[in-house]
Amino acid sequence: MTSAPSRTVRIGVLGGGTVAAPVVGLLRERAADLAVQAGARLEVVAVAVADVAKQRPDAVPGALVTGDATAVVADPTVDVVVELIGGVDVAGPLVRAALEAGKPVVTANKALLASPEGARLRSLARSRGVDLLYEAAVAGAIPLVRALRQSLTGERIVRVMGIVNGTTNYLLTKMDEGDEPYEAVLAEAQRLGLAERDPTADVAGYDAAAKAAILAGVAFGYDVSVDQVHCEGITSIEQPDVAFARRSGHVIKLLAVVERLGVGSVSVRVHPTLVSRHHPLAGVRDAFNAVFVEGEAAGELMLYGQGAGGLPTASAVVGDVIDAARNLLSGTTAPTPERSPVHLEPLEGLRSRYYVRLDVEDRPGVLGAVATAFGHHGVSISSMEQETPERLADEEGAAGRDAAGMARLLFVTHEATTGDVVATLDDLGGVPGVVRVANAVRILPWGRG
Repeated sequence: MTSAPSRTVRIGVLGGGTVAAPVVGLLRERAADLAVQAGARLEVVAVAVADVAKQRPDAVPGALVTGDATAVVADPTVDVVVELIGGVDVAGPLVRAALEAGKPVVTANKALLASPEGARLRSLARSRGVDLLYEAAVAGAIPLVRALRQSLTGERIVRVMGIVNGTTNYLLTKMDEGDEPYEAVLAEAQRLGLAERDPTADVAGYDAAAKAAILAGVAFGYDVSVDQVHCEGITSIEQPDVAFARRSGHVIKLLAVVERLGVGSVSVRVHPTLVSRHHPLAGVRDAFNAVFVEGEAAGELMLYGQGAGGLPTASAVVGDVIDAARNLLSGTTAPTPERSPVHLEPLEGLRSRYYVRLDVEDRPGVLGAVATAFGHHGVSISSMEQETPERLADEEGAAGRDAAGMARLLFVTHEATTGDVVATLDDLGGVPGVVRVANAVRILPWGRG
């Protein structure tokens, strides 16, 4: 019979929300099993919240609740700090104070980690010889950070790309499978609690961009902040784009992409992409996440699972707490190599095939003028479809009838640089007869500049 560990690691939790409550619940309910894994009893001694009067789940006893997060961090009997407040302004100083006091910190705070302050905090943790662990910040329960930092530490990673935002993946899945417009599936996601009342952080790509910045550091050892990440969301995706993707054997996904382009040079970006239905990422549905890792020796790997939600995220946090406790007891830390300066490759030089959708007047000469604009910038057309006013009326009812005299042009280009495609789109906006440059979406795979 295994005896109970004699040592205790005392944990202070900052935050009492969607993730914090199940973290406290898991640490308390599974105390005996976790003690065996950690080599010490893991005892939650305080839970700092913004509103102490608010009703809490039974998993968070009232005796543990306090309104003074600063006091929890400063308490000399607290060994490990778990930061689940979110944001930068409040959480940043608390994490800094904990690290300066020599206390390991576990966090799920992607906004903080992807900010310039996040780079400074990582440097501080390294200089103080304490852990700053953040498995839950990127893909919820998926053990991505640990895989890149430990299991693949000997691998030269070429590219990490994936679906890292469950809300947008749910919306795109429903648009694909149900032929419903963006506004309708967003309203349904909000009703189900899968999208926030203000969904901007998700649908504009900001959440995925923060995660891409973090992945750039873990995969390649470079400090990248979220404001350096090229970011395009899904708000421009409309049903004609989804229908074209389906006809052509693709599905649209919002991808976070971090790829090595040369010595000290990487590209970090977030954008919608047409992905072949034969690619493993195409089958990732609803609110699930998946990350595709390509290494020079290991080849292609994919990690899949629940990337959000209180309980899955809490599971990843508890895993980091166990690591922090083990390292604290053994006097070690998780591997944290010094990060190198990085050259972020300008987006203009990256190459891709593109899908382009235009709304034009249905009259002679317009198609020729459009083709001339493509050719002027060296963007070669691979294929083209034209949807006539009659077809639009059949597909879209009254909206199509209102578009009498209009046509929809759908192009697929050969591989071209982003700069040339953007210049083409700018010119197309001024071509007589072009009513709207409706969309332009990259097609996987990409080339190199």
